[in-house]
Amino acid sequence: MDDNFKKIIPFTTPYRSHVVWNVIFNILYALFSTLSFIALIPMMNVLFDTSEKITQKPVYTSIYEITKFGKEYLYYYITLLSEQNGPQFALILVIGIVIVTFLFKNLFNFLASNHLLHLKNGVLKDLRNAMYVKIINLPVSYYSEKRKGDIMARMLGDVNEVQNSFFSILELIVKEPMTIIFTLIAMISISFKLTLFVFIFIPVAGIMISKIGKSLRTKSERVQAENGYLISIVEESLSGLKVVKSYNAEQSFQDKFNNSVSRILNLSNSIGKKNNLATPLSEFLGIITICVLLWFGGQMVLTDKLPNGKALLDGAKFLAYMGLAYNILTPAKAISKASYQVKGGLAAAQRVFDVLEVENEITSKDNAIKKHTFESSIAIKNINFKYEDENVLKDFSLEVKKGQTVALVGQSGSGKSTIANLLTRFYDVNEGLIQIDDNNIKDIDLHSLRGLIGLVTQDSILFNDSIKANIALGNPNATDEEIIEALKIANAYEFVKDLPNGIHTNIGDSGNKLSGGQKQRLSIARAVLKNPPIMILDEATSALDTESEKFVQVALENMMQNRTSIVIAHRLSTIQKADVIVVMKKGKIVEQGTHEELIALEGTYNKLVTMQSLE
Repeated sequence: MDDNFKKIIPFTTPYRSHVVWNVIFNILYALFSTLSFIALIPMMNVLFDTSEKITQKPVYTSIYEITKFGKEYLYYYITLLSEQNGPQFALILVIGIVIVTFLFKNLFNFLASNHLLHLKNGVLKDLRNAMYVKIINLPVSYYSEKRKGDIMARMLGDVNEVQNSFFSILELIVKEPMTIIFTLIAMISISFKLTLFVFIFIPVAGIMISKIGKSLRTKSERVQAENGYLISIVEESLSGLKVVKSYNAEQSFQDKFNNSVSRILNLSNSIGKKNNLATPLSEFLGIITICVLLWFGGQMVLTDKLPNGKALLDGAKFLAYMGLAYNILTPAKAISKASYQVKGGLAAAQRVFDVLEVENEITSKDNAIKKHTFESSIAIKNINFKYEDENVLKDFSLEVKKGQTVALVGQSGSGKSTIANLLTRFYDVNEGLIQIDDNNIKDIDLHSLRGLIGLVTQDSILFNDSIKANIALGNPNATDEEIIEALKIANAYEFVKDLPNGIHTNIGDSGNKLSGGQKQRLSIARAVLKNPPIMILDEATSALDTESEKFVQVALENMMQNRTSIVIAHRLSTIQKADVIVVMKKGKIVEQGTHEELIALEGTYNKLVTMQSLE
């Protein structure tokens, strides 16, 4: 059994009743599919007046002779109706039997398909939920190595492919094989000699079709990977549209897109050819078998005689036999098609489970501490951290006492933002430890740890929703009055109140209906409403113009009152009031003190201040 098939089975467990009913109704469909052709035999016997005459009502003896009893009982009523009311009434009876068998065949097919539909849609829902939960909980480091477009392709396209293709396996192992088995049993009961030709056809066709589809799964995986690359090109093009246009790079991106589309086209054509060949090949092989059966069966009907002078094979049985033989072709074609679909589904399932099985190394421990208050200090002790092979922090230590505002300054790449990433456990330290109130943050429940911290980043990350929804992200139950108060503290209400719908105004994709300063003030309002005891400001004003910076700086000062704050600053004018300024260089602390103390040292900090004063 394929490993991906084993992995998908747990997702079907909540829908096992649908699986069971699908199997039962598929078996009944296969049975009545065969009976619908057998029912033609008495009809043709009535038409040709060759019905077996039974005048004595048969008696049921045992389960082992139920087939014989049923046949004799039918012919007894045919004989009775023919003698009492004429052959027309007997014909109505057998036609009614044919209609009933075809009715049940199609009814059971509908019921089986209906249960399969519930199974497929249910598993699709659960797979999507599992995928989203996984991608939202994976650490930030995972996405620094992966294309977002590829993750989106797995989340949407590959999961759909699993739904559309993978569950063809139920038809592959139940519906079509059972139809073939019941049909072969009926054919053997009519003529074992003729059925030998069918036994030769099935394995030959199966071998030929399997050889054609040998490389299908590999090519399906390549198509799905290329689809992920294609979506990532679109995602990058849209998110960086201003840069693409300003650098006249449209043609470059068009070429990348066209090349990817061409690769998908070539792979899809190759897969499509093999898919398209399966059905006509199996049908052609089937027709050859039918022709052989017609020749040998015709001989048995027309020329071969029994010792009593009767034909070796009755004409009505031969016609029904040919119908049964053709009935095998449909499931044979369906099996070949389903086997191709399953291979595509297995390739898609592999890509889905590649994400679902990624080990999330940043999680809460069992019995982790639920911490909801901040009492004394944050202690960073002798930590070392590297991104891949690059050392970013080296034996770094720092203490931030409750109520203090500590600023981290230094050149780009000195490790300032890494401190913010480690405090919020977006990444984990390689060596050393970080403590909050003497508790290692790895021992604190991740949800409660992040509940203690408010984060305002350089990039104002907003969502395509109303101002209210964006600000209430960390406090969904906040009232309009509380949101307005947070906006006032963030110095944002003066522009929000003038918008068409106030706090209910939609701000567009990534908040692009607003200016940079307005977006940043909304980010600050979001942090204010959350009201955490610890605030981390990661270069919150560095991307703003001077006027916007003044508005935002006032908002930040309002927010930091009576709060422990770690400020990562690029513009040194914004952190002169900090209790402690930590100057970093290449992952180490080179200076530490107040603004006045560091100026007096005339060291690295003084040089940075002088350089910015000259700008």
